[in-house]
Amino acid sequence: MTSRHTGERIVLASNNAGKVREINQLLATGQIEVVPQRDFDIPDAVEDGLSFVENAIKKARHASSLSGLPAVADDSGIEVDALKGAPGIYSARFAGEGASDQANLEKLLESLKDVPEEARTARFQCLLVYMRHAKDPTPIICQGTWEGRVLFEARGDNGFGYDPVFYVPTHNCTSAELPAEVKNSLSHRGQALQKLLAALTE
Repeated sequence: MTSRHTGERIVLASNNAGKVREINQLLATGQIEVVPQRDFDIPDAVEDGLSFVENAIKKARHASSLSGLPAVADDSGIEVDALKGAPGIYSARFAGEGASDQANLEKLLESLKDVPEEARTARFQCLLVYMRHAKDPTPIICQGTWEGRVLFEARGDNGFGYDPVFYVPTHNCTSAELPAEVKNSLSHRGQALQKLLAALTE
C-alpha cells in the first residue's frame, strides 16, 4: 500500500476540542498520528475566506507553515435552507465572535422559531483539506454532506455544536443522541475523512 503521506505525524489545524476528539477517533484506524496544533502553541488562523474550502486551506497552510509538518484542516458548519444557507461558514460564530456552542444553538432556534417543521431542512457540510507542506500546490480536498433538519428544541448530550438540534431522519433521533461510532459512520466529517484516508493510501 503506497501512501501520499510520508511523515509519521500530521498536525490538525484546530483548537476545537470536540473536533480534535472526533477526527482522532475517525483516523485511529489508519497509520496516521494526528497532533493538535495546540501542541505546537499554534494560534487559530484568521478565517476570512468566503467559503468552507477557502477557510480550510487557510487553516491547513497556517498550521503547516508554523509546525513544519503536513497538515489537515476542516471547515464545517450547518446550512439551513430557510435561512438561505446560513449560518454556513459562520456556524462557529453565529452568535458573535467567541460565542459558545450553546449561544450559537439558541440563536439558530430563535432564527427559526416561526418556521414550520417541513421547512426546517438543513445539512452539515465538511470540507477537509490535506497539505503536504505549506506551499503544497495540489492539496487534497474532500467534502462530506449530511442531510437532516433542525428541531424546535435540543435533545441529547453527545457531540458538540449544533448536534443537539440536528435531526437525523434515518435514525429518528438527533446527532447528539447517536453513539460516537454511529455518528462517525454517518456524519459529514466522517464521510470527508473516509475520502481523505482513501486518498492518502491510494
